Amino acid sequence: MIGKLFGFSLVLLVFIMLYSCQREDKKSFDETLLIGKWVEGTEYYKYEANHTGGYWDISDGYYEEDALPFTWLLERSKLSLIHIGSVDGGGGIAAPENFTVTELTRATLKVIDDLDNRRRTFTKVIP
Repeated sequence: MIGKLFGFSLVLLVFIMLYSCQREDKKSFDETLLIGKWVEGTEYYKYEANHTGGYWDISDGYYEEDALPFTWLLERSKLSLIHIGSVDGGGGIAAPENFTVTELTRATLKVIDDLDNRRRTFTKVIP
């Protein structure tokens, strides 16, 4: 009897651990809320409805017209950007950037950078 109870408890514990690890991935966000221009500090990201966009950092002397183009995809809570070329006009470079979205509203975008686990908070720029 104790062996069966221990086995059941072990199976239940494994199930709970697996479920809790996957909860973040089960979140899903409305990608239409992502469309627009977002800022954190001096960094800007602009997401277009056709899954293209641009990135620029005004502290480096770059502005929207100098934006590094990217394509983007939001699947559940995973936001993937593929940067194309370089700000200096070079081509052929495809640099991926991946985030886990933790919050997406009309005014706020909170993500965790998958590269260094840095939490970032962006605010939508109102035109």
